[in-house]
Amino acid sequence: MKYQGNRNPEYKPNDEFYTPSWIFEKLNTEFDIDVASPNGGISWINAKKYFTKKTNGLNQIWYGRVWMNPPFSQSKIWVNKFVEHNNGIALLPTSKAKWFTQMWSIADGIMVLPYDLKFVYQHQTTNGIFMPTCLFALGKENRAILENSQIGRVR
Repeated sequence: MKYQGNRNPEYKPNDEFYTPSWIFEKLNTEFDIDVASPNGGISWINAKKYFTKKTNGLNQIWYGRVWMNPPFSQSKIWVNKFVEHNNGIALLPTSKAKWFTQMWSIADGIMVLPYDLKFVYQHQTTNGIFMPTCLFALGKENRAILENSQIGRVR
C-alpha cells in the first residue's frame, strides 16, 4: 500500500494518550524519530528527533528506527506510512480494520500489551482505553528489541 501524502490530520481530544515511560525503560533503545509526538515532545521517549501536530509527521521524510504512537482516530493513514518506511516500533489499538489485518500479517513481531495499560493523558493523569493495544515491530532488529524487553510474549 502506498501512503497518500499531504494530509493534515485533525487530532481529536481523545487522541492525546501518551505511552507510559515504563515501556521505553523496558524497550531500552534509542529511536531516530518519534513521528507522532505532541508539541514539545515527551521527555521520557528516547528519540533524537520528533515530529508534532504542527510539523505533521505524515508529511515528513522518515529515516532510521521510528517510534509511532499515532492518533488512534487516524490509525490507517499512519499505519500506511509506517509500513512503507518498514523500520520501527508502533503502539496501536487492536481493531476490526483492514490496517490491523495488514499489520498482523506483515509485522516481524507483535506483542500484546497488558490489559490494564494506563496511558499518560495531557502530561498529567493516567487513563486506560477500551481497546487492547499491541506493539508492532517492523524489522528483525526491532523484533529483537521487543523480545529483549520482556514486557510480554512476541508472536
